[in-house]
Amino acid sequence: MIDAGKRSVLGVLVDVVDYQAATERVLAAARDRRPLALTALAVHGVMTGVADPAHGARLNAFDLATPDGQPVRWALNLLHGAGLAERVYGPTLTLRVLAECAAEGLPVYLYGSTEATLDRLVANLRERFPGLRIAGREASKFRAAQPGEETAIADRIRASGARLVLVGLGCPRQEIFAYAMRPLLDAPLLAVGAAFDYHAGLLRTPPAWMQRRGLEWLWRLALEPRRLWRRYLLLNPAYLARLAAQKTRLWPARPPAPATGRLTGFPV
Repeated sequence: MIDAGKRSVLGVLVDVVDYQAATERVLAAARDRRPLALTALAVHGVMTGVADPAHGARLNAFDLATPDGQPVRWALNLLHGAGLAERVYGPTLTLRVLAECAAEGLPVYLYGSTEATLDRLVANLRERFPGLRIAGREASKFRAAQPGEETAIADRIRASGARLVLVGLGCPRQEIFAYAMRPLLDAPLLAVGAAFDYHAGLLRTPPAWMQRRGLEWLWRLALEPRRLWRRYLLLNPAYLARLAAQKTRLWPARPPAPATGRLTGFPV
């Protein structure tokens, strides 16, 4: 088990962690009814924190930020000698956590995406994990939270008896939501993004060889070119350039100042 703390990747703090350690930390928080915020960061997630220092500060406040993408794992190994043999991919981590929740009877709340996606997701999860308890579900409203709405959302989640919350709002909306809701809940929040669509059967998983070589972005670009071309064709070169600058110490890549104050108007 590897859990060696956080390291800077372009100023965003990513955990040197493996599946076993990440799963155990989430389950420990769920068992103990403790708040915890987790995100799985690929290149796009890291670059949202680089482009927006306020968001970077939010990411750095997460309890756990796993290296979701192979290029992020490679960066940890290159910059910090992390020695990670594999990434901690959000959809796979989700399944590992849910398997343990089913085994231990820990209820789960699903927040985000659309009602149609949640219908398919719930059906697939119940088929895969017959003992899984879905405490509640709530589709995204695709707007900013209204004053006081975060309290109402937290009340609904607590009333459901959920011991774990999966958040599928897409990057960076889900990280903003998890950051804002963490102080209001006594359960871990996992910002797992595309895991909802993958496990609902709406996205096809790339071949294993593409995943190993860090080419998942190419697979997704081929599936959704109109929506994703800017993300991958612009952000990927920028990520590599900044990574080279951090490695050669031409750019210090300092983490932004810690976030302060309560976040309002976050996406729901």
